[in-house]
Amino acid sequence: MPDILTKTLWDSRRSLAGFAVGTALVGAMYAGFYPQVADGAMGEAVDGFSPALREALNMEDIASAAGYLGSSVYGIIVPLIAVIYGIATGTRAIAGDEEAGYLDLLLAHPVGRTRLLLHRCAALAIGAFGLAALLLLAMLAVRPSAQLDTVSIGQFAAQSVALALLCTVFGAIAIAIGAATGSRAAALAGSAAIGVLAYATNTFASQIGADGLRYISPFHYYIGNEPLRNGFQWADLGILTAAVGVLVLIATAAFRRRDLTS
Repeated sequence: MPDILTKTLWDSRRSLAGFAVGTALVGAMYAGFYPQVADGAMGEAVDGFSPALREALNMEDIASAAGYLGSSVYGIIVPLIAVIYGIATGTRAIAGDEEAGYLDLLLAHPVGRTRLLLHRCAALAIGAFGLAALLLLAMLAVRPSAQLDTVSIGQFAAQSVALALLCTVFGAIAIAIGAATGSRAAALAGSAAIGVLAYATNTFASQIGADGLRYISPFHYYIGNEPLRNGFQWADLGILTAAVGVLVLIATAAFRRRDLTS
């Protein structure tokens, strides 16, 4: 295929389909448990948690649909899968091809480094939004039967857009590390470590008296202002988008100046 973006999407179609379908099925399955939660089936278990732990895990109001989804489905399970997809895709984008020897073959054609990297980043973003869109459709499909009608379609869409941008941020981190080092292991380990640290910072900053640290975590801008209750948080989405832009610029600069012959 003459177009790098199209070829990248075609080559990753099985991975994207697997992650997207898996995320949608897992999200819909856990969303379907809400009627039991609303009836108080999990109340005693959650009441046994300390107030600090309930606050950290966003489980202070799991009786409401938005509270339950924000603490379990969109708070832990779905972002974990989406971030794994982003990191895996970003790791393959530059460093994976370089270690496999495919990058030299590709750049031997009239394809510039900047164009290659931007097309790979665009494929990452398209995949992330595709994953989030399929999850959105799945959640809307189970919404009536799972008694989630108090969360509007717009609020589900707002959380889905934030999820796609979160996935893209961590994918861009992996691309940047891979573009700077040429090492798939470094890209994978570095982006995974940043992901764990970012999640822990957002979750436990308040418990250690450093609430301001949450503002350096992408997870705060993903769910901190509760899109499932409040709809689109444009400032948060703008910050995530800006973070992607900065990471792409860093990746492009590092990739352009690195000696690929060494």
